[in-house]
Amino acid sequence: MEKAIGLGVVGLGRAFTLMLPTFLQDERVRLVAAADPRSNAREMFSRDFNAPAYEALEDLCGNPDVEAVYIASPHQFHAEHVRVVAAAGKAMLIEKPLAISLADCTRIVELAAQTKVPVIVGHSHSFDGPVLHAAAMLNSGIFGAVRMLNALNYTDFLYRPRRPEELDTRQGGGVVFSQAAHQIDIVRLLLGGLIDKVRACTGSWDSSRPTEGAYMALLTTRDGAFASATYSGYAHFDSDELMGDVSEMGYRKDSTAYGAARSKILHMDAAREAQLKIAGNYGGKDYRFKASPATPYHQHFGPVIISAERADIKLTPEGLVIYSDAERKFVSTPKRPVPRAEVIDELWDAVRLGLDPLHCARWARATTEVCIAILESAQTGKDVALQFQVAPSRPVPNPDERELRDEYDH
Repeated sequence: MEKAIGLGVVGLGRAFTLMLPTFLQDERVRLVAAADPRSNAREMFSRDFNAPAYEALEDLCGNPDVEAVYIASPHQFHAEHVRVVAAAGKAMLIEKPLAISLADCTRIVELAAQTKVPVIVGHSHSFDGPVLHAAAMLNSGIFGAVRMLNALNYTDFLYRPRRPEELDTRQGGGVVFSQAAHQIDIVRLLLGGLIDKVRACTGSWDSSRPTEGAYMALLTTRDGAFASATYSGYAHFDSDELMGDVSEMGYRKDSTAYGAARSKILHMDAAREAQLKIAGNYGGKDYRFKASPATPYHQHFGPVIISAERADIKLTPEGLVIYSDAERKFVSTPKRPVPRAEVIDELWDAVRLGLDPLHCARWARATTEVCIAILESAQTGKDVALQFQVAPSRPVPNPDERELRDEYDH
């Protein structure tokens, strides 16, 4: 293998905490530097990785060991941080959403085009193995054109410990920017990317959490396909029940934990809740890294059912259930030993092989455009037409595509 990619990190918060197992286990990357305003997080990083940690992003970008930067700062800082990293000529892995305004997204797209630096946006759950598996099968034409899709997710998202800005839509808070960015990315990938119109409603039903906690959207494509996307983060029904009690992160669910999210923050004021979140993330006083045992299940984002001309396809944490004209059949999706290895696939291909990433800046702008359209449609009660939609820049990778064709052409 060629030399591992030297990766710098800006923002040692929740996103970094979730990606850390990938960075530690995937030999194609090595953590060489970090930037964060919190001194305790910087000190922990320096101890853990024997690497420098800076207060300023500019200093991180000046480190010659940094080939790529993982931008995991809060949503509202992405556009400025991309500007700094692009000026330094470093490749970028940017957490979703790309930004919280279309103007900022467009500036990022233009910067990527001008500087020619590779830009990959993720993790979103459209990197999950079964999603990529289904997209590759649909792209092969085995089942004809996609006609309809239903995506559903009910979680406790709104009642996990939050900083105040995470409950302020204007600063990228609420479920639309944080969670629709996952779900819409999945829908767009499976429908071919070209959403035409959005009609949506949103729910903000708890005055103590004054942002959108739920949405329901109807998306139509330019060729007449349509999709419904539903999400609730109000911590009542848990749609993991419909996924065999496998959690979003791919582990068996603890059935005794019902109500834990609400009870944990009960009677807390905003300052104490923000401190609780900080304490549990990297660098916090309660943070302890645990090498989680390998899971046999893929990560997921709730039930997804696709209707094509000649089959319906249901995504599961283990693979795909295909309901064709003649039979119902389960097709396993191979499980990678490293969680979220698909993200590093795209980073490696872009940095080492010079390939265009699937989850590029233009792709991520199109997903953000749909998210913003959900908010606009909910406010106006009208359809919102879209202008920045793009198809995938390259076929969804699937090394078993020939084998899959043989299996279904017999």
